[in-house]
Amino acid sequence: MKKMVFFLLSVVFCFSAKAAPGDGLKYLPVQDGGRVKPYDSFAREMLEIVYGKTKFEKRNATEIVMTWMLAPQSWEGKKIFEVRNHQVLEALKLPKEQRYFTGAEIFGNERFTLLRQELQNKRESKEKLNPYFQALQRLENQFFTFQEIAAGRMLKLVPPVEGDAWISVSEMQPEQQEVFMEVTKAFVSHIGAMASEQSTAQTGADLDAALVKFQESAKKQNPVLYDHASKIRAEVHYNEFHPFRWSYILYFIAFTLLLLVWTLNKPGLSKAAWVFLIAGFILHTYGFGLRMYIMGRAPVSNMYETVIWVSWGTILFAAILELIYKFRVFLVAGTLVAAFGLVIADFAPAVLDPTLQPLEPVLRSNYWLTIHVMTITISYAAFFLAFGLGDLGLFYYLRGEEKYQHQIRSVVTGIYRSIQIGVAFLAPGIILGGIWADYSWGRFWGWDPKETWALIALLGYLAVLHARYAGMIKNFGMVVTGIITFSLVIMAWYGVNFVLGAGLHSYGFGAGGIEYVSAFVGLHILAVIYVAILRRGRNSSDKKSA
Repeated sequence: MKKMVFFLLSVVFCFSAKAAPGDGLKYLPVQDGGRVKPYDSFAREMLEIVYGKTKFEKRNATEIVMTWMLAPQSWEGKKIFEVRNHQVLEALKLPKEQRYFTGAEIFGNERFTLLRQELQNKRESKEKLNPYFQALQRLENQFFTFQEIAAGRMLKLVPPVEGDAWISVSEMQPEQQEVFMEVTKAFVSHIGAMASEQSTAQTGADLDAALVKFQESAKKQNPVLYDHASKIRAEVHYNEFHPFRWSYILYFIAFTLLLLVWTLNKPGLSKAAWVFLIAGFILHTYGFGLRMYIMGRAPVSNMYETVIWVSWGTILFAAILELIYKFRVFLVAGTLVAAFGLVIADFAPAVLDPTLQPLEPVLRSNYWLTIHVMTITISYAAFFLAFGLGDLGLFYYLRGEEKYQHQIRSVVTGIYRSIQIGVAFLAPGIILGGIWADYSWGRFWGWDPKETWALIALLGYLAVLHARYAGMIKNFGMVVTGIITFSLVIMAWYGVNFVLGAGLHSYGFGAGGIEYVSAFVGLHILAVIYVAILRRGRNSSDKKSA
């Protein structure tokens, strides 16, 4: 099995991006967002803000964003500004069926100034912004981002002799401007060769040489502040390799193989499923380790990172329970829900921000971040596994309670054990959070919404465990509670930050996705009701026939 895992990982790494002439631009250090990052990350983030994607017309962000600064006039007629909110489109009197617009259509619109003033008034009142005002704020940010890059004020490439704030392109000294001019000339020649489909080997080499010369010049300003080469390389690799994307692909393959084991009755495929699961888990861990190395902290400071962490924990708990009980249902549920979490994280960047951001001041304690946040969120992984097993249990009840008695018992055992694991982490996680709150805010407990909903989730799951132990909840009840009680976790995990948006945990607040999460919860409640009604009808029929 080890040989198969290593072979599979080597194949995955072979498909990762190879360096090409001209790729040196990706590794150019830029100060942005409170940290030093590669130009590759900067360009991806800026294009994501403006266009909503990391590529434009199949061209990389590194090319696009540089041309915003070098030739902003060439973008006047390009539809690069994304607007998704229909209320904003209606307020600007733009067609609702359209998604991308030129700068003149939006920012040249006489109503845009009025909308900005409306947004400013809302911000001054310190009210929580609804989706309409959030969309307006994003539009304002798009306008600001493009203008600042075009003016050369946002691209900060040279460290200062004294202080921490780097020098932007527009503020460079004449000698630095001269060296940077060689970079821009080489860049223009390189993209010209690419556009005309000529060989880019020489132009790429020229660009790389000009970049090396510029970086040597910039480093002379302040060698200490410019010493980020290893982390810059690691971050570019992380951006190009997409370890979490490879992880969910491998998890889906493992899930598919496990289904084939059941449908084709071929236990031999179980070993192959384990191979893909282990390979996916290794890449999952590798991606997590990369983020830890780049940022120098535990990567659980925002919603995106906790989704990645919870998915990792789900696989870990599923594998442990599978090794103990050998029921196979654990791996089926674990691979499915872990892959689901990673897919959501990958395909919803507007909601779950995947960018690497420095810690908020209140979180700047690696010790407490590690032991509190990682402890409390790993409990969500166990509850997520119980939720996945609950879905599997519903499926068995739908197919026939008598026929699948053995499988249902296995599912119920898994739900019970998963909830026990979750409670064992959630309870100390809440206590540790109180200790951190006393350290940061001067009080142990203050009924903050985040604290309150974490406690509600804990009490809800404790009630399930006690009711099961007392015999008040039977097998079907455990399946139902495994699904329904997870709504408490969703509220504590997502709802407080994205729906309520209130309390001292404001560093975790976000926007978007409410309709999808509501539909997700609502559909599961409807599924539970449907199966419960169907089961009751079947039981009534059995009694009458008896």
